[in-house]
Amino acid sequence: MTAPAPTKRLYIKTYGCQMNVYDSERMAEILRPLGYGPTDTIEAADLVVLNTCHIRQRATEKVYSELGRIKRVKARAAEGGGEMIVAVAGCVAQAEGAEIMRRQGAVDLVIGPQSYHRLPELIAKIHRASGERLAADFEPRAKFDALPSSREAAGVTAFLTVQEGCDKFCTFCVVPYTRGAEFSRPSADIEAEAGSLVAGGVREITLLGQNVNAYQCDLGGGLAALIRRLARIPGLRRIRYTTSHPRDMDEALIAAHGEVDALMPYLHLPVQSGADTVLKAMNRDHTARGYLRTIEAVRAARPDIAISGDFIVGFPGERDADFEETLALVREIGYASAFSFKYSRRPGTPAAAMGAQVDEAVKDERLRRLHGLLDAQQRAFNAGLLGATVDVLFEKSGRHPGQVIGRSPYLQAVHCEGPVALIGRIVPVTIASAGANSLAGHRILEAA
Repeated sequence: MTAPAPTKRLYIKTYGCQMNVYDSERMAEILRPLGYGPTDTIEAADLVVLNTCHIRQRATEKVYSELGRIKRVKARAAEGGGEMIVAVAGCVAQAEGAEIMRRQGAVDLVIGPQSYHRLPELIAKIHRASGERLAADFEPRAKFDALPSSREAAGVTAFLTVQEGCDKFCTFCVVPYTRGAEFSRPSADIEAEAGSLVAGGVREITLLGQNVNAYQCDLGGGLAALIRRLARIPGLRRIRYTTSHPRDMDEALIAAHGEVDALMPYLHLPVQSGADTVLKAMNRDHTARGYLRTIEAVRAARPDIAISGDFIVGFPGERDADFEETLALVREIGYASAFSFKYSRRPGTPAAAMGAQVDEAVKDERLRRLHGLLDAQQRAFNAGLLGATVDVLFEKSGRHPGQVIGRSPYLQAVHCEGPVALIGRIVPVTIASAGANSLAGHRILEAA
């Protein structure tokens, strides 16, 4: 059934991880048959959705700040005879739904990450003034069953959620409480969605999950089995996955990095700390040495792989010696990219109630030192590609006329001169310059 021409406008603001980006795309899809088309401004919207993240306190504060601004816009619209529906979705909605409704009267609807498939129903109830305003539950199977199996491609790359939830219960993390237990989607559903994306022009798919490598294939095997099945889809040239947990990095997945051509040589594998005492307090269920052995095994399977990671500094009880162990681990591994953060208390998590909270000034200094080391490693990795030829999947036009931008196999942004006809094609590019966050080069052959 063809969706009607847009008669109403939808504004979605997405916070946080790639899974929220995926969820926002699916929300837009299920609202399209109701006549909602996209708008880039809140002022033009009939429906505003804030898709929220609850990982860090600052993200939550930004949501409440944004709601204050939206309340004023909604009031002005009402003065002019217009109507705006405001919905808060995602993990903040799941964790603080009742509080959001209490604090911000402009919000019409709060909907958790496992309930957004009910948006059309709940919006209809709002219009009928039936009163249901809070929908937060843990029914991922119901959510995915309710979503259409096909998707419209918005570009040449796409995210595809294959796994949700978390059973790890790291003491700093709210995900098990906001996304629920680990759930793996049926492989046939994933293949159907991937196939529709590729048919629409997608050439690279990133598989998503809170613990994506905890995926259990209903036909046997884990994430490696799914990757091998997806790699057989004609036209799908590249596969990536994120985010992984070290304890779920099994031998089959490591082997896939060396055996599946479509699986890109890039692995994001968060370690969080290089000190075993801190890892134990975090309930990470791995050691620094175990993490190093995993990286060694992955590099043995795929020697050119780029390693990325996550780090938290200033976790409760972290000593100077513990932080030095983290720096030592970083030096031993050599990261192509990484994300690092100061520990932030999340209400309801075990770490929030721990003693020996680290002083903010100490956190700042540790983060500065870690950033400096990681930035130097990223620059060195990028510089190591000078003069090399890499295959680039071009995704969009650049900021300058005659410029196109794509991604290397190692996920770096690469820009060079070329026509827009290159978008969606994989082209060998010789790297001529390397910056902190991107590469530039010269196209040497026509696209594959």
